[in-house]
Amino acid sequence: MPTLHGRIFDRATGRPLEARVHVLASTGQFVAPPGAILKVGGGDPFFYGDGSFAVDLPRGQVDVVVERGTEYRPLRLMVDIPARGTVDVDLPIERWIRLPEQGWYAGNTHVHYDEKETHPLDRLRLDPRVEDLPILIVSVLKRRELAYASNAFPLGPHAHSTAEHHIDIGEESRHNDEPWRIGLGHIMLINIRQLVEPISRGILVDDASPDYPPLIDACDAARAQGGLVLWCHNANGMEAPVAAALGRLDGINLFDPYWMDPEYDLWYRLLNCGLRLPASTGSDWFVCSSNRVYVDVGTDLSYDRWLAGLRDGRTFVTDGPVLRLAVDGQAPSNDVLALGEAIASLPVTVRWEASQPIDRIEVIRDGEVVAAADNPDQATAGTFATTVDVAGAGWLAARCWGHRRTSYGHAQWAHTSPVYLRPRPQPARVRAASGHFLDRIDEARTWIATRARFDHVGQRDRMLQLFAEGRAVFERLSRSERDAANGRSESGVQ
Repeated sequence: MPTLHGRIFDRATGRPLEARVHVLASTGQFVAPPGAILKVGGGDPFFYGDGSFAVDLPRGQVDVVVERGTEYRPLRLMVDIPARGTVDVDLPIERWIRLPEQGWYAGNTHVHYDEKETHPLDRLRLDPRVEDLPILIVSVLKRRELAYASNAFPLGPHAHSTAEHHIDIGEESRHNDEPWRIGLGHIMLINIRQLVEPISRGILVDDASPDYPPLIDACDAARAQGGLVLWCHNANGMEAPVAAALGRLDGINLFDPYWMDPEYDLWYRLLNCGLRLPASTGSDWFVCSSNRVYVDVGTDLSYDRWLAGLRDGRTFVTDGPVLRLAVDGQAPSNDVLALGEAIASLPVTVRWEASQPIDRIEVIRDGEVVAAADNPDQATAGTFATTVDVAGAGWLAARCWGHRRTSYGHAQWAHTSPVYLRPRPQPARVRAASGHFLDRIDEARTWIATRARFDHVGQRDRMLQLFAEGRAVFERLSRSERDAANGRSESGVQ
């Protein structure tokens, strides 16, 4: 049988590159080398090519697609395979953008390998290179006695790390109240050197394990080691608003379950309560999407500088498009502009670039779209400049989306972290958001009091007290903003 031999390299430098490869034989079947590491996730199947590959094929037309991360253009090639012999093919791929040269470095902050993975070390070495991720964070986790492959990695920097690719092994601490329903929630503990026990609680451990301790304890233990805490799964989980209100979180992982569409509602409500929570993202089970968080590091990359930028809110999240926001020249960060009440409007500039056209760019003010631009010319780069009414506004951010899908089968999207204009939005926004979380916490307290399992009453009492402390934060917000609104109304100020 004839053989196709491909050589993958950077068009500009000639350097061999690891990449994803899709080979479609003349029979219409996907073909991969024996024992190859395969892409995980939806969309078309790919195998990992480690600079080169060889596949045996029947004669006829073969379609080849080569992809590397999101900053390289996909290469598509048709090759005619003869009846016998070897066909050598050069596959040069090229960058359409060089974000590290601009100080922006991508990371995936939520990855695990399941118990069926047979070559975890090979996958761990290739994942950050094939996906062009300078930062890859893989975490241990626990669900009953499943022997997850990634749990064998020791915590901390992994031996496969290099100056270009830093691999950190952290922990996902979590709780479900039913096998597939998030209960208290899931959190990522990154940049830690010791496991925080218990890794899971409740039904994820066994049928008798208590729904205790709270995840806040894990947050505190991770931070005591100098670690960061990211809440997973779009801020879902009963304890998420409590942990956010009590200042235990360094960011929110958006869209990290790969089977979900982008979802912003809970994050927007937390921001509307005056909580400054940067946007982060990952892919959860394997690197099974293009999701990545870009962090503005500035000059030379180091893991500490990358984590500092993430914590400071100098981020945007994306599965492909590049999105930058400036509000009166200010880029996203956790700093507050502290605008006076007399400031009624500000100039906003959104710059975007992509390897394929996106369809819409939107400016978000306190959770609502206040300005938007379409892309009827199907350009792959552009600038959207507008002026936004910011009277009483708390924050601004930008997002974009497109109908075209990635090779993982996902629609394009990107979202910046906020630019904070004031400590909080106008009172009506704060009351609505804090009222939502008051209702959620009350539901959680009912669950704790009537359904949750504890080894003794002291555990239940502590959990109820913790949720009461979180509730008090939202109650104070709701009450103070209500009083502020009433005061303005009585003085004739609207």
